Amino acid sequence: DPQAQSLIKFQSLAKAGAALGVSPVAPRVAVSFTDTVNAAGIAQSACTRCGDCCAGCNVGAKNTMALTYLPDAKAHGADLFTHAKVSHVARAADGTWLVHFSRLDRPGATSIQSVSAAQVILSAGTLGSAEILLRSRDKGLKVSDRLGKRFSANGDIIAFGYGAKIPINGIGVGHPAKVEIAPVGASVAGQLEIRDAVNLANEVTIQEGAVPSAMAPILPVMFVPNGRLLGALQSLVSGVYKGPFASLQTFFAVSHDSASGTFSLDGDRLALSWPGAKDEPVYQRLDELLGKLVTSVDGSYVKNPLAGTVMGHQPATAHPLGGVAMGAEATEGAVNHKGEVFSGTSGTEVHRGLHVIDGSVIPRSLGVNPLLTITALAERALLHMAEAHGLRFTV
Repeated sequence: DPQAQSLIKFQSLAKAGAALGVSPVAPRVAVSFTDTVNAAGIAQSACTRCGDCCAGCNVGAKNTMALTYLPDAKAHGADLFTHAKVSHVARAADGTWLVHFSRLDRPGATSIQSVSAAQVILSAGTLGSAEILLRSRDKGLKVSDRLGKRFSANGDIIAFGYGAKIPINGIGVGHPAKVEIAPVGASVAGQLEIRDAVNLANEVTIQEGAVPSAMAPILPVMFVPNGRLLGALQSLVSGVYKGPFASLQTFFAVSHDSASGTFSLDGDRLALSWPGAKDEPVYQRLDELLGKLVTSVDGSYVKNPLAGTVMGHQPATAHPLGGVAMGAEATEGAVNHKGEVFSGTSGTEVHRGLHVIDGSVIPRSLGVNPLLTITALAERALLHMAEAHGLRFTV
């Protein structure tokens, strides 16, 4: 954001960052800050800095799939369908692929339908692609034993600072604005970057966030179980844009974990097993760093306001990765570097025409927000696919 340094929450991050000896930077974000027509021919309005990014951008400034790749695909002749839930994929007798799915737009409909294609790309996200392939394996598809392994939470922590003695202005106002206050800014206007040239595992990115306006009414309720009843109930009366919640700090911290999670199917549902996940060393380190930031401005560190209630005491992540991790061959990963699915438990043979292209192929934590890494890997995979099939790209 070219105006990042003028935002109150950026300035407050600078004051808190002094406790760690780090100054904030304004990172590149997937948001348009001027009125523009993007590469897909879609008109986008400039960001209003309303702070609602995490709940979806009603302005059209956020460069989401719906404004970029999908309309570009449509313009090049693609047909798009919604309300279809994929169950599994299988090889047909003629060598093509069958994608089995159910219709969700017909209440009570349970019948499975299928479509056939020579090329199938699974891009259902870390959870969805893993689930589809696990079901496919249960129905006879030969895949690597590494399927479901190396799930990573990207070393994430979502945490808060409550009761800071400086203004934060970190609660979104929506579009159109529900209240008139100073501009909040995009969800991440500033971040602290802690780098280690020797040990990658020690690197941390701490970002200031903005709570979307849709969550504003429930914020006091979220903080009641943490012993902050008086201030929380006061905010129920006065609103969250003044009083204690006007100084609420929201942090997204990204680092490195051991990627030790394992997916499996529990009946027909995806299940995640990660014994000791909450005790990963990264979380203690992040607690220490975030605690210093919060206490430096006289706030109280709240790791998770839903702990002990809705979410229990487990870590939360905004960046699930892995589960269909890439590897040099089938004993190391479920797909190769092109996203092609290995067709056995060893060797480099793949199922021709079956690809996975999303965050599930990333075999470890990244220590940064993964959007642009996933995008780069996706476009790289498509370059390989185009070369293999003699296809070309047109503008």
